[in-house]
Amino acid sequence: MIKEMTALNMTEVKKALGDVEESEKKKQLEIFIKKFSKIPIKKSEELKKELQELNLLKLKSEHLVKVIDVLPEDASDLNKIFVDVSLDEDETNKVLDIVKKYR
Repeated sequence: MIKEMTALNMTEVKKALGDVEESEKKKQLEIFIKKFSKIPIKKSEELKKELQELNLLKLKSEHLVKVIDVLPEDASDLNKIFVDVSLDEDETNKVLDIVKKYR
C-alpha cells in the first residue's frame, strides 16, 4: 500500500535504501546510483534547501530532484528540466548560481 508519493533525487533514494533488506535488486540499484549521482547526500540536502529558499512558485519538487540529479550547467540544460513551465531570465540565473556552487 502506498502511503505517500514524494519525488526523490538519487542521493535521497540511496539514503532510503538503507532501510531495505539486502537483495540483488538493492545491490544493482546502489551500483546505478553510485554511477550516476553527482554529489553526496549532505551536499544534495544543502542544494535542495537553497533552491527551496528561492521560493519560486514554478519550482516544484519534481523539478528540484532533477536539478539536483543533473546539476545543469547553463540555461539550455535547465530548460530541459522545466518542460512544462518556463523560467524567466532572473529565475534561471538564480537557480544556476546556486547549482554552480555544488558542481
